[in-house]
Amino acid sequence: MTEAADKYRARSGARRLGFAVAIVVNAAALYAINVWPGWQALPILTEDARQMLTVVNVSLIAGVLTNAINLVVDLPRVRAAGNIVSLAFGLAILVILSQSFPFVFPIGWDWSLVVRILIVLAMVGSITGLVVQLAALATGRFRPRR
Repeated sequence: MTEAADKYRARSGARRLGFAVAIVVNAAALYAINVWPGWQALPILTEDARQMLTVVNVSLIAGVLTNAINLVVDLPRVRAAGNIVSLAFGLAILVILSQSFPFVFPIGWDWSLVVRILIVLAMVGSITGLVVQLAALATGRFRPRR
């Protein structure tokens, strides 16, 4: 076997481990949000967080499904398509989050401003990631040039 094939196999194994870990993390988040302890256990969340619950659940389920597909298939175009789906759901959550802002913080430091800035930065990152993944999918370039 060649050195390149050995490196590809090692990277493939690491990716597959990452997909498996992502499935477990998404499933654990689904359980934590909906069953125990539930999203209501976080004292900084208001009742307005309930309107985000459906899109968060769908996003986590999509994450489980895309990572399960990647675990089995592990092809660059499939990964890019899965990344696009995940980034789109994440961006939708961030938009809803910025509109409803279901947080209440204790008196003291202005955490609302910090959280709003972080939401905007996350939106910029999501949009950048979407553009990159769409370009990769359209051009077929999945590795940086050397």
